[in-house]
Amino acid sequence: MRVLVGLKDIAKAAGVSVSTVSNVINGRKNVGKETKERILQLCEEMGYRPNIIGKSLKTGQTNTIVFIFSNFERSFYLKIINGINDYLAENGFDLIVCTTNSSKNFVRSNFTRGAIVLDKKMTDEFLVSIAKPVYPIVVMDRLIENEYIKSVVTENYSVMSELVQALVDKGFRNFGYIGGYEDSLDHRERYQAFIDTLTHNNISFQRTNYYHGDFSEESGYRAANIFILSNSLPEILVCANDNMAIGALKALQENKYEVPKDISVTGFDDSRDAENFGLTTVTIPRYESGYLAAKELVEMINGTSNNENFKITAKINWRDSVK
Repeated sequence: MRVLVGLKDIAKAAGVSVSTVSNVINGRKNVGKETKERILQLCEEMGYRPNIIGKSLKTGQTNTIVFIFSNFERSFYLKIINGINDYLAENGFDLIVCTTNSSKNFVRSNFTRGAIVLDKKMTDEFLVSIAKPVYPIVVMDRLIENEYIKSVVTENYSVMSELVQALVDKGFRNFGYIGGYEDSLDHRERYQAFIDTLTHNNISFQRTNYYHGDFSEESGYRAANIFILSNSLPEILVCANDNMAIGALKALQENKYEVPKDISVTGFDDSRDAENFGLTTVTIPRYESGYLAAKELVEMINGTSNNENFKITAKINWRDSVK
């Protein structure tokens, strides 16, 4: 059974008062360098962890940020979390990571100072209702117009336009498309760029070549099988994210279609498995987006932020899935 270590235990081991240990834990500068280093070393060795919630209930203040997301399957979440955590650690903040089911317990100013939200299940209306001067929010991959909410989003439209134009320049004319959640910003911007670029090149797109998924591998797999069963495979299958593209690749391989000999496939995200599948995709700097989201939130907390949303630039990564 794990024994919980408290301030008194650290103080006893270090031969100092509890108040001295507390000063070190809270980052105060009234403790000598050698004493501070000894206390921090003992905290590490003895496994001391501050009681964040207990402290916030007692003082009404906290230096903790909550990151809320909904889908454990998408590998890029880990990169985002690493980026968020690195910035917060550099600036004296702690991080709680949670999902929708438990998140409402933490989006309160006596528990956390603010929230970074990447969860479509938390509605715009709910986020607007809890955003306040003392509780700012940063949302990722959506736009909300509110003075206490800031958005960090990917520049989807321009890079998807660039990708589709390059495919047209390579000679592709018969396109298929697998989209994600139709109410998500990512889907809307990527699909609009796809359609606009084809229209600009006088290439018609048949709605029968469009299938919507939910950004999961399973939905991409199902959509590709529908293409196969209908005997209407396009020359190029453009997918709104990598998970769906990888699901499509698996369905094509199971049905003995060779990529890119028989059909080309593209994704979007540059997920962990994209390189293993040789998938042409769009690289989004997920670590950097998490780092920037944390930076924007801390600046809002400190009152030094401007009112502008932040857009992340993405780039195309060409691999073997395109002829």
